[in-house]
Amino acid sequence: MTPEDIGLSTPARAPARRHRAASAAPAATTPAVRRRRVVTTPAVLPEVAHLSRQERIARGKAARTHTPRSGHAELDLGAQRPDPIALLEEQATTRVPELVPIRYGRMLVSEFAFFRGAALVMASDLSRTPVSGIHAQLCGDAHLSNFGLFASPERRVVFDINDFDETLPGPWEWDLKRLAASFEVVGRENGLPARTRRPIVERVVRSYREAMATFATHTNLTVWYEQLEVEEYLAEARSRGSRRVRDKVVGDAERHVANARTRDSMHTFSKLTHLVDGEPRITADPPLVVPFSDLAEFADTSAWAHRQLQSYRRTLPPDRRHLLEQYRLVDLARKVVGVGSVGTRCFIALLLGVDDGDPLFLQIKEAQDSVLERFLGPSVFANHGERVIAGQRTIQAASDIFLGWQRVHETLDAVPRDFYWRQLRDWKGSVDLDGMHPATLSGYAGLCGWTLARAHARSGDRVAIAAYMGKSAVLDEAIADFAAAYADLNARDYAAMVAAAAAGRISVDAEGS
Repeated sequence: MTPEDIGLSTPARAPARRHRAASAAPAATTPAVRRRRVVTTPAVLPEVAHLSRQERIARGKAARTHTPRSGHAELDLGAQRPDPIALLEEQATTRVPELVPIRYGRMLVSEFAFFRGAALVMASDLSRTPVSGIHAQLCGDAHLSNFGLFASPERRVVFDINDFDETLPGPWEWDLKRLAASFEVVGRENGLPARTRRPIVERVVRSYREAMATFATHTNLTVWYEQLEVEEYLAEARSRGSRRVRDKVVGDAERHVANARTRDSMHTFSKLTHLVDGEPRITADPPLVVPFSDLAEFADTSAWAHRQLQSYRRTLPPDRRHLLEQYRLVDLARKVVGVGSVGTRCFIALLLGVDDGDPLFLQIKEAQDSVLERFLGPSVFANHGERVIAGQRTIQAASDIFLGWQRVHETLDAVPRDFYWRQLRDWKGSVDLDGMHPATLSGYAGLCGWTLARAHARSGDRVAIAAYMGKSAVLDEAIADFAAAYADLNARDYAAMVAAAAAGRISVDAEGS
């Protein structure tokens, strides 16, 4: 990818169906029922159909007949739209009760914070919108804050999607619409007028559309190896961009990259630990960080923790397992993270290597049913942790070397739960959206659109998707219309949550925000 691909240089599996995808989807299953499903690999894998390029192009163009591109502006949800607050309350029933008020408190910070936490609400709404019938592996929660910087295994700073809790195969339009709507919501929050916001939102879609058209001409391996190495990209942007681009867009990005490089295990170690009898321990900061010894009811929490580590270790490739075995487990704590994830069970584990100067922090995050499953059917994976990891490896260009999963049977509430493991921080960085300059936000929109297209091109029929979208701006304009309408709806839902909190319908803890 080059700066020109998103305009930063100096200018010069499912059969096609109409819409209402949810109407034919299986009814939602409870977590208990989901976990009784046994998924096994058949002795002989089913034959894979291989369409010619012309057949794939014809498939994409044929999809326009039942779902015109202009139809993606539609947001007519009808009187039967579920109550958004009821959907959030339903999600809360599977979460840690004392953390749910923190989740609500974080969602009430702003309309965009609400948008971040309301992935289920938007999934429900998207299930009532037109679809082309062409599927890809979805992020499932593709808003602009779920993209960012992190280290590749080759120790380069890359830009990619960084949240996969909701990943599932589904209509590619759903991810694109959620991403576009997030830029509209943030643009409003930053006080940008409609005439400034609209080109930014259209740029998201245009960047996605043009990138997909390019990927459609590439070989499978070229697409698979494609990634956005940030420092090389910024160096080219600085050498070829206009002065405004160099001074504002590139300058801001270079500062984010420099900051991300400081966010490693040693930085995390210095911030999150203190010494107890000469041994490092995770520092308590309740209710956001609570040492595991204060939560568990087992006689020997150390033995419990080691059993979970052993279970996770078996899901690693042999070389990664060998690396992990050079570390010893020192401490474990519950840590509240994010907005939408608050209330799910999330822990951090501190491990040490040769000495205290060789720390490794792992995050152990609960994986519940994807919010998409009630509308698209259950995942093929019996373990939701494996669902998350498999989706991440499919659509992310470079994944964390410590990705793994497990099912924990010895939980505090006696309910078996699925988890996935990853590094807590490894050069992780994100943009500061508050008051972001429109030029920077526009550049970021192009990056996110390109990155989402690359993710979908790896997993979906990129030739058919590109043929469906075409070369005109019809889809860009339609989804920009949708994004504006959805931002209006999101504002009303946010107001409903404010009213629910004021009326005492939901309990809110603003301290955790």
